[in-house]
Amino acid sequence: MSQPSFKPYQAPSGGWGSAYSVANILVRERIPLSGAALLLKQNKPIDGFACVSCAWAKPHPSRPLSFCENGAKATAWENTSRRCGPDFFERHTVSELLNWTDFDLEQQGRLTHPMRYDAASDKYRPVAWDEAFAEIGRELKAMADPNEVVFYMSGRAALETAYMYAVLARMYGTNNLPDSSNMCHESTSVALPESIGVPVATVTLNDLHKMDGMLFFGQNTGTSSPRMLHQLQEARERGAPIITFNPIRERGLERFVNPQSPREMLTPDETKVSTQYHQVKIGGDIAAIAGMCKALFDLDDEAVAAGRPRVLDVAFIEQHTQGFEAFEARMRGYSWPMLERRSGLSRSAMEAAAVEYARCDRVIAAYGMGLTQHRHGVQAIQMLVNLLLMRGNMGKEGAGILPVRGHSNVQGQRTVGITEKAKKVPADNLRRQFGFEPPSEDGVNTIEACEGILDGRIKGFVAMGGNFVRAIPDTLQMEPAWRKLQLSVQVSTKLNRNHLVTGKISYILPCLGRTEIDRQATGEQHHTTEDSTGCIRAWRGVAEPAAEGLLSEPAIVARLAKATLVDNPNLDWDAWVGNYGLVRDAIAESYPEIFHDFNVRMMEPGGFHRPLGASKREWATESGKANFINPPSLAEDPDTEAGGHEARDVLQLMTLRSNDQFNTTVYGYNDRFRGIQGTRAVILMNSNDMARLGFAEGDKLEAITVVHDGVHRSVRPLRVTPYNIPEGCCAGYYPECNALLPVWHHAERSKVPAAKSIPVRLRKVIAFSDDPKVPREPDPPAGVGAA
Repeated sequence: MSQPSFKPYQAPSGGWGSAYSVANILVRERIPLSGAALLLKQNKPIDGFACVSCAWAKPHPSRPLSFCENGAKATAWENTSRRCGPDFFERHTVSELLNWTDFDLEQQGRLTHPMRYDAASDKYRPVAWDEAFAEIGRELKAMADPNEVVFYMSGRAALETAYMYAVLARMYGTNNLPDSSNMCHESTSVALPESIGVPVATVTLNDLHKMDGMLFFGQNTGTSSPRMLHQLQEARERGAPIITFNPIRERGLERFVNPQSPREMLTPDETKVSTQYHQVKIGGDIAAIAGMCKALFDLDDEAVAAGRPRVLDVAFIEQHTQGFEAFEARMRGYSWPMLERRSGLSRSAMEAAAVEYARCDRVIAAYGMGLTQHRHGVQAIQMLVNLLLMRGNMGKEGAGILPVRGHSNVQGQRTVGITEKAKKVPADNLRRQFGFEPPSEDGVNTIEACEGILDGRIKGFVAMGGNFVRAIPDTLQMEPAWRKLQLSVQVSTKLNRNHLVTGKISYILPCLGRTEIDRQATGEQHHTTEDSTGCIRAWRGVAEPAAEGLLSEPAIVARLAKATLVDNPNLDWDAWVGNYGLVRDAIAESYPEIFHDFNVRMMEPGGFHRPLGASKREWATESGKANFINPPSLAEDPDTEAGGHEARDVLQLMTLRSNDQFNTTVYGYNDRFRGIQGTRAVILMNSNDMARLGFAEGDKLEAITVVHDGVHRSVRPLRVTPYNIPEGCCAGYYPECNALLPVWHHAERSKVPAAKSIPVRLRKVIAFSDDPKVPREPDPPAGVGAA
């Protein structure tokens, strides 16, 4: 790690900074030229592989270079020449490795051999595949209740793997199928069906080409989904305004240079992305949207009085919506001073956004975890839908709602059965296909799985990818509880912290990566994924496997099933592994309305889209119409406000991802866009807050969660640096700051961890060791700022 430095970054997103970053990771991961050529196959359907990073849509026809900076990093990360085999584990105890950073663990390279934890030596020991599956199967069969086991899935696995995994869990007898969506877009899955009858985006890439305006809420496209910048650039070139609401000014939403354009790279040309940028305070989005709605009603009143065309789409509202009158009364009833205080924006800023929105005929509203990860995240999304419905921006070309998903197939795995909700399972179809009775009670989601681990109800955990203990809230409470699990099984490509927080019996099962050739009995296999716009396509790996003997994810699921379940004459797991087309036939039988003729349609160059009624103004809601839904209040995190949100020495902390990471995977220590080099142990603050609390740039601070549940939560040391963020707000990196987030602090109904609004108090620390014997400054008295 280099010496930390802090210097504002002046260049746009993309450009030479992106090119240098890609070159650096190719060198760091020791990727040969032949490996770098893999990038030419990235996001090329049928004969190429889908990016293992974000879920952003892939254009058709494909671009010559169809990858972005973070996508290239993900491919290099998976195709590193480094290997992490039995010799590595023989040299290091688990206790030693627990002191390593996330970055250093994953830098050891690809896992090559199944490993079993040996408590006597505190080391992982190699084990044969047959032996591993036999013991895992025995332990699963020995559980007193199937609901004592959780089958978790990250967003990486393909549709075929996800379907097999869901069938395995339900044949075992449980709907305990939480996934990474529980931690990000579950708020979307709850909010949108109530409002418009679908749980996903209502737009496709074609709509982005036809929109004449865009609203952006709480999504950092420059880091989280950089390929989206191409569509935003095209929109700006044809004059479409982009109105952004985000507490921090993110470079990807400010300025962009296309690194694949020689003209842009060799000239001063750059694209101004956002035409308006409103730095809403943390938790102020509902109020900001309400302010726009109130302003639209005022504009409509003026239009009626002057005899001009209406601002509201009255015909759409009357024909297609319900609840408008109550919504109008609520919005008109809000006072501007209250909206300003709650949003952190001025009245004129909210009115300016409304005026620009009213000038557009076809508007798409995109959002990310800046909306979903709040206590009232569900209501914030429904407010954004309300804003679209007011002007009929739903169910027509160039308009609609666009939740920007994270991991590459996190949406798709939900489509084929990864869900804890029994009502979303096609039980009749599964019963007919496989002759078993699917469990009828709901399983646990991610938060409920954490609660079950904490209180001892969950005794077994099988993870298909991911780094669960690092991704979840309350890590300092969760890790000791995890060690009480009877069984912990991690299917992975690289070493991470979850492998080192062991249960009584712990296994690491290494698997093929998505970029690698998957050779089975009938030859090289294709697999499929679904992107953020509901487009489903076929892909295949092109790189040679990292090691001999690695199993594919479908093969691992099948071996687990055969070791655990009683024989089923209606299901031949070996045949499924030998030919993934048979899995797709089963998917089509379970979900015919989406996947009919799956094996044929997946080979279409542009893929095929799942049907979405809302895009045709068909509303699968209880009312049969799109619903205006009023928020219960303007607050997005009411419990934190009651716990001290308004106190002068309590700040609202939001977690961030750096330009050099994807989810819990840290590619390096340089957050280029924020000008932070060589460290992740930082906290970003408004300079006025620093001054009034007595902090100077470079001070080392401890962040302490301000809640009253009897648990002390803190993270230290964090170097404070001034940053352009609203007063009363601060920011730190995910997952390092997850220790500050209580398990119970989650979105109402969706239970998404409310990581974007954590009440914290900051204090200086004298020494920076975590040794409890090292002296620190005493806690300040309640209500008094750190000095």
